[in-house]
Amino acid sequence: MSIAEYIQLVFTDYTLRTITLGTAILGATSGALGSFAVLRKQSLLGDAISHAALPGIVIAFMLTGSKDSHVLLSGALICGLIGTFWIRGIITKTHLKSDTAMGLVLSLFFGFGMLLLTYIQKQPDATQAGLDKYLFGQAATLVQSDVFIMIGVTVVSLIVLFLFWKEFKVMLFDPDYTQTLGFNTRFIDTLITFFIVLTIILGLQTVGVVLMSAMLLAPAAAARQWTNKLSAMLIIAGAIGAFTGVIGTAISAQHDNLSTGPVIVLVASVFVLFSFIFSPGRGVLFKEIRMRRNRNDLKLQKILQVMYDIAKTHRDISHPHTIRMLNNFQGISKRSLQKMEAKHWIKVQGSEWALTDIGFETAENLYNQDIGHE
Repeated sequence: MSIAEYIQLVFTDYTLRTITLGTAILGATSGALGSFAVLRKQSLLGDAISHAALPGIVIAFMLTGSKDSHVLLSGALICGLIGTFWIRGIITKTHLKSDTAMGLVLSLFFGFGMLLLTYIQKQPDATQAGLDKYLFGQAATLVQSDVFIMIGVTVVSLIVLFLFWKEFKVMLFDPDYTQTLGFNTRFIDTLITFFIVLTIILGLQTVGVVLMSAMLLAPAAAARQWTNKLSAMLIIAGAIGAFTGVIGTAISAQHDNLSTGPVIVLVASVFVLFSFIFSPGRGVLFKEIRMRRNRNDLKLQKILQVMYDIAKTHRDISHPHTIRMLNNFQGISKRSLQKMEAKHWIKVQGSEWALTDIGFETAENLYNQDIGHE
């Protein structure tokens, strides 16, 4: 299937259009809100809440006997919020760190959820069939009403971000200063956490309990490599999340045996890997290029200092010296001399070199800097 055929199918096929729109909205919202979790160093929060939601899904089914996604996700939301309050209670009432508290809640709730899920799956009736889809998600079950709910949550999230942008921004980087300004830090923190939990719950049907944390964190982690500005990070993370959802859905749609959720997470991982390698500011590739460039500049500066020591013994700095005088300096090469000549530090004629005024002044400044450091 070509790209043009797939795009045409998106506009004509109800199921594919619904899934594509749903995953794109989920990716955009998850990426933007996940930026707060990444910057607050609460990366495990998404994992903890998504796993904590599992018993809520099972209990909602046991109480109602309904497999309606809205009913099950309501149970997941309640259980996710309870897990969040437990995490906060453990952190404030004990000396345990946040990662320990999240790990404890994750293990306890997920273990309890798996216990309940195993129990009801062994019951003689078949009404419980399909509940395990929430472990890894099943995007094909998305319907138009689910997409409308996602759109509503996204719009409300954007409104809240706009109204409390200043408070969110200050609290993110300096919670103590936020409190001194008179802001209600507990309310602001609860507001951010609530929308993160709500987004996680909405993603369970599409990506699943096990993989939802990646949907929340991967776009934000990728976006962090490209900018130092919060607003830009949220926009980039949202865009990466949306593209991840669309591309993952497209790949899954062309292969019947590929689940949409795992494919989306793999696509998100590709974005993260690309960002880690190729981002100009923090990327591994550009860091290596800068490191090599710095090493080369340092080598040239050391050669220049050797030349300076030789040249300053003469009244005329343009006095020619043989290149063989530099043979004892490790790393000297014809290319090094060419680079120094390109910087107008030296003049090379045949097998002889001479310092220029620029080269002498540069070397003198380097020499004075070394003395100042001592």
